[in-house]
Amino acid sequence: MDRTTIEDAIFPDCPIRNILARLCDKWSLLVLYTLNKAGKEPIRFKELQREIPDISQKMLTVTLRTLEEDGYVTRTIYPEVPPRVEYALTERAYSLLPRINALIAWALENRDPIMKDRKAFIGKSRN
Repeated sequence: MDRTTIEDAIFPDCPIRNILARLCDKWSLLVLYTLNKAGKEPIRFKELQREIPDISQKMLTVTLRTLEEDGYVTRTIYPEVPPRVEYALTERAYSLLPRINALIAWALENRDPIMKDRKAFIGKSRN
């Protein structure tokens, strides 16, 4: 789905589809989680990039813009040379974090059985 889509073309009144499409992509939850690890302190772009080493600069930029556009992240630019840009979570993001943390806990609790089931399924499908 296009990251800039405002409404789902087929179900424009669906309260979940559009929000989840933008929030549950490959990087958004990880960026929110990483910003939360910094506590209430803002974090700079390069610091975020170091914390998520497999994200490209372009993808981090796009993800941060999407999160800012949806009100999960604030971006503060300081008029310095070189310019300093910091990112922080908003109250909306903090209200979402308990749900993200519950999902992380569930994933940790169920990771081993899920991996076991995947391997068993792959084994069956090859026969």
